[in-house]
Amino acid sequence: MPYCADFAVSFWGHFVQNKNSVLLADIRKLSYLCAQNECTMDETQIREELTAPIAAISRHRILLGGDGVRTLVIFQGCPLRCEFCVNLFAIDTKRPRKRYTAEQLVEKTMEDNLDFLATHGGITFGGGEPLLQSRFIARFHEVCPPEWTIQIETSLNVPQEDLARVEPFTQHFIVDVKDMNPAIYQRYTRCGNECVLANLRWLIEKGRADDIFVRVPLIPEYNTAEDVEKSIADLQAMGLTHFDRLTYKIRNREQNGK
Repeated sequence: MPYCADFAVSFWGHFVQNKNSVLLADIRKLSYLCAQNECTMDETQIREELTAPIAAISRHRILLGGDGVRTLVIFQGCPLRCEFCVNLFAIDTKRPRKRYTAEQLVEKTMEDNLDFLATHGGITFGGGEPLLQSRFIARFHEVCPPEWTIQIETSLNVPQEDLARVEPFTQHFIVDVKDMNPAIYQRYTRCGNECVLANLRWLIEKGRADDIFVRVPLIPEYNTAEDVEKSIADLQAMGLTHFDRLTYKIRNREQNGK
């Protein structure tokens, strides 16, 4: 399984810096019980106790590559630190977000059920990085109406096991690759893109190329229009065909901790 050292260092550092004391206490207790052979939690109990921090829920959206009416669920947390991040509230750990169980989120989004059914719509998970919550998403799929479609907006900069957990039931992947040039990607996100490329290849090998919509942004001060076209050419060579060219807006650097 591909392993991204940059992801591991970034995510673990982010967790240690912003850890929730209650969650940490639970982890320590579980580790102790397992060490003493007293841990009796089975997979069903673990699934039922899953929660995830949700920064925002946006209803009645029509998204790139999305069929019908969709609700966008934005998770808190991301391994990247992009200078012009459009969802700063999703990585602002100074403001803890409400945690939902999958069942609670289904109840919350059920108000749009008729719209979903009439238009073949459903839920799009974004962030932040939604695949950091892959177990939660898998549980949500288990308990939501089977007619709802699931789509994921992702950087794909996650361990492959997280992607594999949600791949079977995800209708479309909307992937923001930033730039295919590793140096540009590293400079802008402060992470490497090895996991991104490995996960894209894995999805393509699974026959999912036509279900991938790739955002290839022009990032002021970081890449050029020529870089964007070079990235698209590289992605086409991999077998991808759906692209969204866009230009990032420059935010005040003080907002991004610069």
